[in-house]
Amino acid sequence: MRIDVITIFPAMVSDFAGQSLLGKAQDRGLLDVRVHDLRDATTDVHRTVDDSPFGGGAGMVLTAGPVFDTVERESVPRPLFLMGPGGRRLDQAMAKELAALDGFSLLCGRYEGVDGRVRTHLVDGELSVGDYVLAGGEVAAMVVLEAVGRLVPGVMGNDTSADEESFSDGLLEHLQYTRPAEFRGWEVPDVLRSGDHARVARWRRATSLVRTAEHRPDLIAARGGLSAPELRLLAEFDLVLPERAGGSDQRDAHDLQDDGDGDGTP
Repeated sequence: MRIDVITIFPAMVSDFAGQSLLGKAQDRGLLDVRVHDLRDATTDVHRTVDDSPFGGGAGMVLTAGPVFDTVERESVPRPLFLMGPGGRRLDQAMAKELAALDGFSLLCGRYEGVDGRVRTHLVDGELSVGDYVLAGGEVAAMVVLEAVGRLVPGVMGNDTSADEESFSDGLLEHLQYTRPAEFRGWEVPDVLRSGDHARVARWRRATSLVRTAEHRPDLIAARGGLSAPELRLLAEFDLVLPERAGGSDQRDAHDLQDDGDGDGTP
């Protein structure tokens, strides 16, 4: 997979993409991350990429010329996303969609944003990582690189790891444990040391349901509550849903249970 990133701070993105899992994936030829410096497309001695906004106002705006020239010169893969608040918010489902592509590109804004003609005539859309303000799009682009890159087949080594993580199926991941089996009087659950892999899998699913109901009841509600088989799974391990799945503004955890007919509705 090829992912291009267009920025005025190429070292920031390149250094990140060259580390850990992403760096190893590039070394193995699984990922091709190309970072382009907008200043390379400038023609003046100061390598200027910004100017004051028409109509006045605070701050500076990235000019259209270097952005268009970079995209056209490098033939960046499409779709091309501008990192910004006006687009679809990145979640695990979108990360999977992007990971299934042959490639895509990310444009990192700075200052007060980019010339409006970049939005209307060049990019294919915007991509958001959340409703908060950052100084630029580089950190957001790194989030996308990490979230998508690790889902490319072969990158994680054990492809089943991604299927067991939080949000992979709309639930938080179960808790993980490692040695020692006892630490300060707290013991690892017996089921994890039983050697019964099928039972371990069921326990992990059950504890994932309880943990999600406790910390993210909205995710349970979005699934239509718990199904009858899921409630039976909790009963197998004597697990109960919390009385309150969060603060006072959250629904009772009991409201997340279905009516037992198996259709997932309360």
